[in-house]
Amino acid sequence: MFTATKDKALLTTTTGALPRPSWYTENLRGIPLSQGFSRLAYREQHFDCLACHVAAQHRAGIDIMVDGDTRLDDDVAGRAWVSYVTERVAGIGAPRVEVPPAGFMADKGPGDLMWEVIETRMTPPVTGKIGETSLQLDRAYKAIAPMTDKPVKIGSISAQILALMLTNEHYKDRLDLLMDLSAALNREYHALADTGAPLVQIEEPAIHQIVSDPRQKPQQWVDAFNVEVKGLRDKCEVWCHTCWGSPAAQRVASKDQSYKAALPYFDQLDVDVITVEGAFNKGMDLEHVGTMISKSKKIALGVISHRTLQVERPEEIAELIRRALKYIEPERLILTSDCGFGRQSMSRMHAFYKMVALTRGTNIVRKELGLPEAYIPATDAKLSMVPLAGR
Repeated sequence: MFTATKDKALLTTTTGALPRPSWYTENLRGIPLSQGFSRLAYREQHFDCLACHVAAQHRAGIDIMVDGDTRLDDDVAGRAWVSYVTERVAGIGAPRVEVPPAGFMADKGPGDLMWEVIETRMTPPVTGKIGETSLQLDRAYKAIAPMTDKPVKIGSISAQILALMLTNEHYKDRLDLLMDLSAALNREYHALADTGAPLVQIEEPAIHQIVSDPRQKPQQWVDAFNVEVKGLRDKCEVWCHTCWGSPAAQRVASKDQSYKAALPYFDQLDVDVITVEGAFNKGMDLEHVGTMISKSKKIALGVISHRTLQVERPEEIAELIRRALKYIEPERLILTSDCGFGRQSMSRMHAFYKMVALTRGTNIVRKELGLPEAYIPATDAKLSMVPLAGR
């Protein structure tokens, strides 16, 4: 159900994660978010961090806000994207040093950054049937929602990534684990939607990562994802984020990969918006995405990269948007980042100016199409602290 993006063209947003301020030193370390909010130091730092994220996005003229994943602990390469969930699900045990092998690590070893990243994951085992969860995404939304009158998008790791990463010591079939995880997380998303959250984002179906594996059946992963989002579109707008890696700003695979083989399966997902990378891979899948995804779904296209510190020029972003518009209608196109700017990706300054560039580039195309341009306080010469020459 389109809510925040209904009847609107070329909106801007980012994926979700934003860099933490250096002074945000408190962490939850497995306790419930509500318990963290009862501790003075954590509550103060968490809410102040949210205020910083909101201010930065407003200054950049962003249309759809994110909370920056502020609830996640400050761990190596974004480990908490995974551990925030695994620490709060009954049936998942304490983390261990051993890490299950992953296909994308076959060409990597000591001396590769991703080797160290994977080493820090300390993936926990599944020791019993998946039971109660306590993600409290609804509280995360309530913390930021009063700070802005713009829609806020809250996202979380999918059951699919967890099912691939966890050491299965309980279920006879990993598909059964996936289905139980999907049902458990569905309840959390409904609690979030029931607070009035206009958007829910499920991050990373595994379909594009397993579609070429002859041992896997992609249709089963489609069915599991639809269990994870069941009923949500009756309450809010549902986004599905996909990318090719984000920990420490790294691409998981060693070579560029295409979405093409996975798109027929993506099209079956019970979602409103599908996000895809477009900046880092230079729009290699624009035609495929535009022609293979049904018109009933919107596409959130990455036009700024989380993997480079070079801030994209607005003209560069505008050209990528123009290329996308050859295949995707303006009312179906949303502009975003390839993935999040957190997870040891970049500084707050880099992330801020990438957001500014995103809106500036989008405004160029909006003007060409006769659409209203977004006001960007950061570009308002009257508000600049650095006087322009001759003034």
